[in-house]
Amino acid sequence: MDVLTALLLLVHLIPVSAAKNGVSSKSRKRILPDPATEPPVTDPIYEALLYCNIPSVAEHSMEGHAPHHFKLVSVHVFIRHGDRYPLYVIPKTKRPEIDCTLVANRKPYHPKLEAFVNHMSKGSGASFESPLNSLPLYPNHPLCEMGELTQTGVVQHLQNGQLLRDIYLKKHKLLPTDWSADQLYLETTGKSRTLQSGLALLYGFLPDFDWKKIYFRHQPSALFCSGSCYCPVRNQYLEKEQRRQYLLRLKNNQLEKTYGEMAKIVDIPTKQLRAANPIDSMLCHFCHNVSFPCTRNGCVDMEHFKVIKTHQIEDEKERREKKLYLGYSLLGAHPILNQTISRMQRATEGRKEELFALYSAHDVTLSPVLSALGLSEARFPRFAARLIFELWQDREKPSEHSVRILYNGVDVTFHTSFCQDHHKRSPKPMCPLENLVHFVKRDMFVALGGSSTNYYDACHREGF
Repeated sequence: MDVLTALLLLVHLIPVSAAKNGVSSKSRKRILPDPATEPPVTDPIYEALLYCNIPSVAEHSMEGHAPHHFKLVSVHVFIRHGDRYPLYVIPKTKRPEIDCTLVANRKPYHPKLEAFVNHMSKGSGASFESPLNSLPLYPNHPLCEMGELTQTGVVQHLQNGQLLRDIYLKKHKLLPTDWSADQLYLETTGKSRTLQSGLALLYGFLPDFDWKKIYFRHQPSALFCSGSCYCPVRNQYLEKEQRRQYLLRLKNNQLEKTYGEMAKIVDIPTKQLRAANPIDSMLCHFCHNVSFPCTRNGCVDMEHFKVIKTHQIEDEKERREKKLYLGYSLLGAHPILNQTISRMQRATEGRKEELFALYSAHDVTLSPVLSALGLSEARFPRFAARLIFELWQDREKPSEHSVRILYNGVDVTFHTSFCQDHHKRSPKPMCPLENLVHFVKRDMFVALGGSSTNYYDACHREGF
């Protein structure tokens, strides 16, 4: 079966009937598995399609939903960059021919694409924190460079930005029309794909923004841990987690056989093929409907893809069960969550700075945050995934503030470990901000076991 056939089949397999909360089953399914509508067994093609996140009709989303007496105070957005060219090449094969220039009449299309390119071309004088000022503001290579954002990736984030604009600016008036630079907080890693994804979302959110009001800070770490990155215990958890991955791979005979077959096709040792992380390149072929590579020895095919993708899904399942990744995540996500609650607490005091925060990041940024929050069933971050923290004030009790957490437009607040029991204990419709604050300041360390009560101690715990 070729990729296009699989895509067409899948389009008919995904039900779009309305579900409770007014969210279609299609958009809900993408986050947490839904036994009523999911394929009965793990379907690697279905999962890969969700991961591609091919832009289509506007999705339903639950951002900005709250009882009428609540006022939106601030919004904190974490995104994974959009669709990108692979980071690895399958040795001895031709690179997939994908054009990374932005062309208005080519699919996927977005009505703001041309205006985005025009606006980016005027941004050469933008003052970003070094080394961001040396990066291109939009992708522009006829044959994509390794890891480069594609037109699909730009369109994904133009859509994200436009959706957030409709909800947070048009409906909730989060920012005044004459917003100032200090009302935004923008941060990205030093990759062109994250800077460009951030700019695309920002352009959808604030079309034709004034370049003088835009300042992106550079984050050297994919964990966004700023000055708190040294954490030996976190690294020990990661080493144990990597060992777990390795042992699971050794047990999978079908996976080894598949790597062996692919290695013969491209005429290299199996070990070298495995080291080239072929799923990265194969996902690019799949998402862009480009046939898998062939040599005179044969072709890499959909069956090879399914075996490797299925193993990825099984690995995620075991990762949840073994809890080593959870330990890594609690320590890895703590600095960014601590920074977020500090920003929220300043907003509760009536401060008008940093009302909209945007972190343009990677799958390895979002995944630990999701895990740390207790969203263990959440799917691995797809291209252009968005995780949003909303801060709300109760107009009837102005000293009371609440939070909502949304992942790809689905409200997952009551799936988090700090708010899953809220309805049993409280009649309030929203999750209190204090729950999140207590979680970050105290319960994250309790969840690690041991007697640590702060980040430094947890990171330097003896005898782990």
